[in-house]
Amino acid sequence: MDRLRQRADFLAVANGARVNSPAFVLQSRHRDDQGPVRIGFTVTKKNGNAPERNRIRRRLRELVKRLDPVSMQPHHDYVLVGRRDALSRDFATMLDDLRIAFSKPARHTARGPSKGRGRKPGVPAAASRKPD
Repeated sequence: MDRLRQRADFLAVANGARVNSPAFVLQSRHRDDQGPVRIGFTVTKKNGNAPERNRIRRRLRELVKRLDPVSMQPHHDYVLVGRRDALSRDFATMLDDLRIAFSKPARHTARGPSKGRGRKPGVPAAASRKPD
C-alpha cells in the first residue's frame, strides 16, 4: 500500500465515490493501472488548529494500519477526509466505521463543472439576470 502525495491525485479521488461516517469521509476512485492500493489523508482547517488536525490525521493513519488490507479493493485510490468528531470518537468504533465504509457500496457523486450555476432550469442566461 502506497501513500497519495500529489494534489492532482487527491483531486481525482475527490471526483469519485464517497462514503460518509461521523469521524471521516472515505473517497475512492478506480485506477486503470496495475499499481498497488494508494491512500491519502486530509484534514481541513475548519477542524481545528494544527495540533488538533495532526491528531486527527494520526488517528486516521492508525486506523488504516490496523485495517485488514484485503478489505481494500485492488487498483484503487482512497482518501480519508478527517472530521472533528475523530478527536472524541472511540477508536474501536471508528475502526468499525472504516470496515463498514470499505465494505459498503459507495455512493457515486460525479462532480464536474457546473453549467448555469444559480439559474432556473429552462430559463436563458440573459433572462435570469436582475435588471440594473
